Amino acid sequence: MSLAIMFEKLMSGMGVTVSIFILTLVFSIPLGLPLSLARMSKSRVISVVSAVYISIMRGTPLMLQIIVIYFLPYFGFGINVSSGYRFIAVIIAFSLNYAAYFAEIYRSGIQSIPKGQYEAAQILGYSKSQTFSRIVMPQMFKRVLPAMTNEIITLVKDTSLSFAIATAEMFTMAKQIAAKEASLMPLMVAGIFYYVFNFIVALICQKVEKHYDYYKI
Repeated sequence: MSLAIMFEKLMSGMGVTVSIFILTLVFSIPLGLPLSLARMSKSRVISVVSAVYISIMRGTPLMLQIIVIYFLPYFGFGINVSSGYRFIAVIIAFSLNYAAYFAEIYRSGIQSIPKGQYEAAQILGYSKSQTFSRIVMPQMFKRVLPAMTNEIITLVKDTSLSFAIATAEMFTMAKQIAAKEASLMPLMVAGIFYYVFNFIVALICQKVEKHYDYYKI
């Protein structure tokens, strides 16, 4: 196989990898916030349920979660799924998993806000929703940015776990080419691609952090 063809196949897999990465962030980052609020709820039932969910998502391998979600429709409900469901199962698994991690990051950020700020907002006549959106959220977001950056960078590497259900992302394509050609070159090239992708993501995250440097804690 020529280098041009190998790069073309790897780039097609890279497109799937980028799609998994972007869609996971699109769903997991917003989902983490209500999950975090549920975790801190005064309702014992809501708090315990969310805590159990977060514990399961963080305490079991992501690869196992991908496999379970992919096979659940058939073994759980007798529903036959098409091959296209592989990608959907990957997005569902990644989003649910990373939402649990983001929820804990949000919770740590929210709980780090001094209680005095809540009391000051109440004196100024702010409602609970106004206090959260105008006072708590901006500070929380600034405080959790470094931790979120770490999770986002980890996500880039975790996308390779979708090979568990034969999703044609870059690592899967590299393995197939390496096996066919009996060469480590495709895997080495894939490693370079992952590094470059991670470098770009880290650079973007750093710029976002610097953008919020005007707000000093």
